[in-house]
Amino acid sequence: MRLGIIGLPGSGKTTVFNALTRGHQPLTTSGGRFDVHTGVVDVPDGRVDRLSALFKPKKTIYAKVTYADIAGLEGSQSAISGQILNVLTQMDGLLHVVRCFEDIDIPHPSGSVDPMRDIISMDAELLLNDMISVERKLERLAEERKKGGGRERAVIDRELALFERFREVLSNELPLREIELTAEEEKTLSGFGFLTRKPMLVLLNCHEGQEFPAVEYPHAHSNLAALQGKLEMEIAQLSAEDAEIFMGEYGISELGLARVIRLSYDLLGLISFFTVGPDEVRAWTLNRGLTAYDAAGEIHTDLQKGFIRAEVISYDELLNLGGLNEAKTKGRLRLEGKEYLVRDGEIVHIRFNV
Repeated sequence: MRLGIIGLPGSGKTTVFNALTRGHQPLTTSGGRFDVHTGVVDVPDGRVDRLSALFKPKKTIYAKVTYADIAGLEGSQSAISGQILNVLTQMDGLLHVVRCFEDIDIPHPSGSVDPMRDIISMDAELLLNDMISVERKLERLAEERKKGGGRERAVIDRELALFERFREVLSNELPLREIELTAEEEKTLSGFGFLTRKPMLVLLNCHEGQEFPAVEYPHAHSNLAALQGKLEMEIAQLSAEDAEIFMGEYGISELGLARVIRLSYDLLGLISFFTVGPDEVRAWTLNRGLTAYDAAGEIHTDLQKGFIRAEVISYDELLNLGGLNEAKTKGRLRLEGKEYLVRDGEIVHIRFNV
């Protein structure tokens, strides 16, 4: 799953990218130039650590999230360039880095630090882009309806009604995330990459020791977090041993970036299920609400093709029992069929025959 990191010039989004990915991208601004850097990170999960300690496998593999640092958005409330739009539409969600720190060496392009103003400015740019797309679609649908001879009129009318709803929401300066859609409507939109439909994590980027500002972002499928970006980047770029010493000296029990990564994962509506054994303990990623059959496909297409049953046990129960052998002996492994909805944290073993 991919999240695009966006932000106004000077917001520190590359600092945040380096903190999240333990990268070393230069922090100099791009001056509006289009540029993209990507990095893949493990999703911190204590359950994986404890399962690995229990099974002592040859390999331990965490769930992954990909971050893309996207330069070129200026918050100018003009149409987004084709290059940037092409990248943004491929993202599963967006992470908006908002500047909250003062720095005389890095002047704010608007002349002062105002997190809420910057959030509104970036949202307006995304809203404008979606409004342009909606207006163009409505024009094409009206023309199609007038000419006739193609799709059924009832289908066209349903799409017209949907995009009219979109126009109304955007006209009220609200993101399209606010609209709950039916499965059929979601299917209609499968070819569109509306930016304000994408889940959004607003990340307040603060200096070390700075009090986090009181900012609210009360939109659906959105979240808000704060991070001391520069400090977190410096710690992330230390060796594991030096980072542990540094965190101990400053009384830091967990890096804020670990929480941000977990929030990113949750924001996308994802869950983790696990496979365990002496060879490998692994966290697999699955969209919330999908089935054991879908989970089998995530592991391997052969498991999905030959699916017979899924052996399932919750993480807590497995740890309480002390392992798979104990769970089998006590008959605690449940046998579930294709339609079983996998829950976060379950251990899943697929029985198959190919």
